Amino acid sequence: MTPATTLSSTSHPPLAPLAFGDLQGCRKPFQQLLAKAAPPAGTPLWFAGDLINRGAESLATLRDIIALGELAVPVLGNHDLHLLSVSAGIRKLKKGDTIAEILAAPDADDLLEWVRHRPLAHFEHGMLMVHAGVLPQWDANLTMELADELQRALRASNWKETLAGLYGNEPNRWTPGLKGIERLRLTCSTLTRIRFCNAEGVMDFSSSGALSAAPPGCMPWFDVPSRKTANVTVVFGHWAALGLTVRDNLVGLDSGCVWGEKLSAVRLTQNPAERTLTQVDCESCRVPGGGN
Repeated sequence: MTPATTLSSTSHPPLAPLAFGDLQGCRKPFQQLLAKAAPPAGTPLWFAGDLINRGAESLATLRDIIALGELAVPVLGNHDLHLLSVSAGIRKLKKGDTIAEILAAPDADDLLEWVRHRPLAHFEHGMLMVHAGVLPQWDANLTMELADELQRALRASNWKETLAGLYGNEPNRWTPGLKGIERLRLTCSTLTRIRFCNAEGVMDFSSSGALSAAPPGCMPWFDVPSRKTANVTVVFGHWAALGLTVRDNLVGLDSGCVWGEKLSAVRLTQNPAERTLTQVDCESCRVPGGGN
């Protein structure tokens, strides 16, 4: 790797990523938003998980992202893992799922292989992207270490066994001594499902609503005092009821596209004051009851 100090004076700084909220198979709004944002050629396109499911064009949306090649930087969300679980016979299709067309595609094996090899977290330029959130005890390095453990397990030959063991709400708190499938399950629950926890980082999955629906004694994971990722910008999706949330060190991108609300993209400049928001309406993708 060439040290940064040896780069020539003609080198240009890397292009700021353009980060998208949960697409959930809403292909038309995604295409409209990409055209409206008009990122310069070569711009990394970050996706905060849940590329597919509940929207009308899951298969076509997935193909669009794959066609972007290395420019696409997606992390896995709970709906993406649900696709893998249904394909493996671990879970059954639910009412409102729109992933059957992916499973029935002639190249389904290749599509699923691509999904299974996506990361659970991405950290670059002082910005950490996950689908749902992080526990307050985790800094960026520990988050990436745990995400790497999980993604390596999902890429191994016994991935179906691992995936089957990731469902459940326990354990719901971090302890460094956690091992095996319980450690992987906690990591998965955090990165793909967390919304609320208490001041000690004990997760509560009883509510998926707005901030006013916080369970007793709980708060959004990002408002826990002394959160160890407060020194980096955390980019996430998953929480449609929260809506677009942009702070200096926090970018929540799920603005409810699959509920017929909006699809959002934020240009992630290093300076928070220079970040720009682009949105499109998603009336065409409205799903009764939404899709979180």
